[in-house]
Amino acid sequence: MLTHNDVVASAPPGVCLDLAVDVEAWPELLPHYRRVVFRRRDARGRGRVEMAAVRRFGPLPYPVWWVSEMTSDLSAGRIRYRHVEGITKGMEVEWRLEPSPWGTRIEIVHAWTGPTWPLIGEFAARRVIGPHFVHVVADRTLSGIAAAARELASSGPEPGDGEAATGSPGGSHAPV
Repeated sequence: MLTHNDVVASAPPGVCLDLAVDVEAWPELLPHYRRVVFRRRDARGRGRVEMAAVRRFGPLPYPVWWVSEMTSDLSAGRIRYRHVEGITKGMEVEWRLEPSPWGTRIEIVHAWTGPTWPLIGEFAARRVIGPHFVHVVADRTLSGIAAAARELASSGPEPGDGEAATGSPGGSHAPV
């Protein structure tokens, strides 16, 4: 299973990177996140983190959770997760933040072979979990990060030291 989500945020890379790496603040910014807690914090953007979110199917909430090893290369605008607990154990996730003519292009790529269920694991990943859970939650996450970044960028100076994100201008998407 491979999913790809992207958005262009109308904000500088540093603002976007600060919001993306500050995962414990996500429940305040992103209504679909219920809880994010570091079980072990190694440094900014590094450690073992437990995340819980809700995937809504109309009025019905479906809780999802996972535990990941989070690493980051802030100067390159990269954040990586390797899922180590939960149904998505083994999933590899990479966030890529790069300057664009309209602000910052943010991409999330998820790669996973699926759960270890006999016979249906890969099918479940490709046909159900990937498109109906992973892709949807990632899309909502990106939309929320882009909206928060736009609001922060329009309200004052850039926070934190996330400005280190670099890369060539790219992307052809309209800003959010």
